[in-house]
Parts: sequence; C-alpha cells; structure tokens
Amino acid sequence: MDVNEAKPLSIKSWSPEDRPREKLLTKGTSALSDAELIAILIGSGTASLSAVEVAKKLLQPVNHNLNELARLSVKDLMKTKGIGEAKAITIVAALELGRRRKEQDPETKPKITSSKDAFLLLQGDFMDLPMEEFWVLLLNRAHRVIKKQRVSTGGVSGTVADPKIIFKLALEELASAVIVAHNHPSGNLQASQSDLELTRKLKESGKFLEIQVLDHLIVGGNRYLSLADEGMM
Repeated sequence: MDVNEAKPLSIKSWSPEDRPREKLLTKGTSALSDAELIAILIGSGTASLSAVEVAKKLLQPVNHNLNELARLSVKDLMKTKGIGEAKAITIVAALELGRRRKEQDPETKPKITSSKDAFLLLQGDFMDLPMEEFWVLLLNRAHRVIKKQRVSTGGVSGTVADPKIIFKLALEELASAVIVAHNHPSGNLQASQSDLELTRKLKESGKFLEIQVLDHLIVGGNRYLSLADEGMM
C-alpha cells in the first residue's frame, strides 16, 4: 500500500461535534440523527468521508426513510461507497432487531378490542415484505391473543389461504375466535373478489365449528382496510 494513501477516518479523528458515540453517552439516543446512529453501527468512514457522511450518503437514495432502507439487501447497501459487506450486514441485522422488537408480544397477552388493535399487532410481520403473506390471530373468549401464526406465503400478486389450515390451527389452540389478515405489497387496500369470497367461506366454516371470524384485514404499508369495519363481511 502506498504510504501516502490516506487511511479511513476513525471515530477518534472526528471533531467533537461529529462523535455520535460520545453524543449518545452525554445526551442520550434521542439526540442523535438517523445518520449518526448508523455511523455508530458502521464505525468508520473512508479516506475522504467520515462515518456520519457515509451514513448520510446511504440514506439519500431512500429519502432518509428508514422503512425504505430496511427493504434494501446487503448487496444494495454495498452500492454506497464506504459500505462493505460487514457494515451492510451490521445495518441489516440492526434493522431486523428493530422490526422484531416492534412485533414482540408483551408479557400479558394483548386484548383485541378493535381492528386497529389487530393491525398494530400484525404490522411488524408485514413490514418490508415484497410478497403477500396470510396471517391469523387466534383469540380466546375474552378476545385475548393466544397466538399469531403465518398461514401461507405467496408471490407479489397473491397468496392462497386454506380455510382447513386456519381452523386446524384454531382447534389446536382451542381458540374461540380468529382474525385473519394479509398484505398487499403494492399498498392498494382494495379488497378483491377472491378476498371477499375467502372471507365468506371462513365465516361459514367458523359458524359450523363455533369459532367466530371477527375480521379480515388487508394491510398496505402503514395503512389497512378492515372488512368488518366496512361492512364487507
């Protein structure tokens, strides 16, 4: 290596106002920008850019939207100068931990009192998915969640949910009610004819088994459609 070649800027070489680790210790996490938090993850920059500057360049193509950043693969992240494989893996792992934290159940099983309660419980499971997935919430008589379960995974245009599998899960957990949900990666919240037909079949089967089908949610990003709220069940 050329002795005159500049080495990547380390955290210790940054100016005091450009040291996110020290800032976190003295002012807390809320005082840091997204770029500064990412800089802590990647640790160092390049010969000409600090870690904070590299993080800013990483955020530019996604308009500083962390949800969009989470959709990127390791290879996508590595397209930014200064982000190698190890740094890209670190970022992906950190974003996945954040997603899992969002979806994790509290110690006390949550009670579903509205479609919004169900949506918030399932939102993390649908976050950043490029394909459709079908999930079910299994509830007891008090409408507290016994379990949530992925039923099927499909392509970008649809997934197939088998009522037999859904009610098998419900019977195994002795559930008294269920809420089903699937996502539309396009963000379109319009219910298709197949969505309505499946909901009808589930309701009819549920009556026979004495398992109430309370709702069918269609999730698109941070929004959702409740078929029950819209009188479509």
